[in-house]
Amino acid sequence: MRGRPSTVWIATAAALLALLLAALARVPGTGAAARSGDGLAWLHLAAYGVGAMGVIFLGVGYRRCAGAVTSIATRLSSPEPAGTERDGPRAPGALTEAVDARLARNEAVIQELRGQLRDLQVRSQLAEREKRHTEAILYSLRDAVLVVDGADKLLMANEPAAGLFGFDAGDSRRQPLAEIVGQTQAEFVELLRQSRRTRTEATKREIVIAREDRPHTYEVIVSCVQEDGKALGVVAVLHDVTKEKEVAQMKNDFVSHVSHELKTPLASITAYSEMLADGEANDEETRKEFYAVIQSQAQRLNRLIEDILNISRIESGLIKVRKEQASLTILIQEQLQMIRNYAEEKQITVTAGPPIVYDQVYVDKDMLSQVIINLLSNAVKYTPAGGRVSVGTEVDEAARLARVTVTDTGAGIPAEEIGHLFEKFYRVSANNKLAKGTGLGLNLVKQIVEKVHNGRVFVTSEVGVGSTFGFELPLATAAEVVAV
Repeated sequence: MRGRPSTVWIATAAALLALLLAALARVPGTGAAARSGDGLAWLHLAAYGVGAMGVIFLGVGYRRCAGAVTSIATRLSSPEPAGTERDGPRAPGALTEAVDARLARNEAVIQELRGQLRDLQVRSQLAEREKRHTEAILYSLRDAVLVVDGADKLLMANEPAAGLFGFDAGDSRRQPLAEIVGQTQAEFVELLRQSRRTRTEATKREIVIAREDRPHTYEVIVSCVQEDGKALGVVAVLHDVTKEKEVAQMKNDFVSHVSHELKTPLASITAYSEMLADGEANDEETRKEFYAVIQSQAQRLNRLIEDILNISRIESGLIKVRKEQASLTILIQEQLQMIRNYAEEKQITVTAGPPIVYDQVYVDKDMLSQVIINLLSNAVKYTPAGGRVSVGTEVDEAARLARVTVTDTGAGIPAEEIGHLFEKFYRVSANNKLAKGTGLGLNLVKQIVEKVHNGRVFVTSEVGVGSTFGFELPLATAAEVVAV
């Protein structure tokens, strides 16, 4: 291999020399050939001979170079196995075996790589499935869930969170949380930042967030996500505890109201009984007066306890209901007879509309009688002397409903207080001086009509004009009539 380039150069030099001699021979008057024709012929022959030899050497050199290039290309295309001799002849069988061994090793490597690729694809699919499963769980939660990264930018938020803070969950990703929720929620943003800085795994705090209807109280659970001691982000879960707070407050108010309502009649009973025991009632008339006070306060206490127990039984579902077919007209007439004496004492006129053709309802008679008497007594109680109270009934055949209304010409109820009338122990502050009460009657009416009989209560009122309280009940079906 090292001698082949020298041969090429020798052949090339010989060819150039021959061409030079030929050129000199053709020049007139140059050298000895100008004086002798024979010398010129020999000179031409020598020149052509040297040129021919140069061409031969050049061809040989070219063939050797071409052979070397072909050999190199063959070796590059078919690399020899490691550890074989580079020089010297090889048997065709050994070369084939070496090539087959190399191909086999390559095929094994390819199969291994394919196996690893399939394994990675399976792992990727499982990871993607787990991610979708986790996101589906988070998005299905009713509580608001937000996830931010180490730079306080939003990574994920479900629909309750987006609705709570008023942003689009998809368009707000990778946006700073402070910009998304607004300046009004600086307390919430600072809570997440503090959790990330202190790397707190779980902390709980209550915050108040203004909603469209009213402020809501949320219990916020914040946890910092860490890896190798580095804070990667923060997860926040917001649970609306407004109703729980209201229920707790209602329980406290209930205990307070019950204590107050029980205390008043008990105080009267205790005082008058002590005076009787001490002999302060010297005559029979005074003793009868004391007895009457004790009796009325005991009845008031009994009514209060009965109302509380009935409401509690209805709310807990433990009350025994005995439904049967009944006529609304008959039930109303029975309660009107009971209330007329009380109305006459206050010089109030009580009237009832004409009876309707079909007024059959499927109800618990005792409970519905209590509803009617409560509405009638309230109407008479809050109507000044000389006023009127009227009872009306009607049937909506299309809707299969019976409607009862009790209208008075009393003091009326302010519009802002109408929504609270059926709450426990609620009494209209402007009408407290007109009559006494516990504030449980209308709540009991609502419980009996809506929870026990699947009906509806309603009220309309105008201050200085009067009020209309009423309820709707489903008419008795043919099956209920047959069952009776």
